Amino acid sequence: MTEAADFETLVRRALAPVEPPEELAQHLENRLVELTELAAEELESWELSAMRDPRNWARPMAAAVGGTAAAAALFVVQARRRRNTRRPPPAQRFLGAAERALRDAAQDALRAVTRER
Repeated sequence: MTEAADFETLVRRALAPVEPPEELAQHLENRLVELTELAAEELESWELSAMRDPRNWARPMAAAVGGTAAAAALFVVQARRRRNTRRPPPAQRFLGAAERALRDAAQDALRAVTRER
């Protein structure tokens, strides 16, 4: 039985969620901004007259695809950061839910009392 408990403890420790360091998220965001800007600069440098030849399409297409992917990833990273910073801690969420439930119960009781009169 102790071997099973030890195994369970080891598995629980191994599968515990790990938050990445804040500097990693900031570094990723900075790199995505750089990639987006580089792709935009690459697209700005190309002239429309050079686009008539399909052999010249590889670099602008790669820049467009890479820039779009970097911009989308940047959007996701920033959205997740905003969502995590706005969300109150669990205790505060619980207290807010309890407060709303009590307020609703009090309003229901008040309505019931006023209907009986």
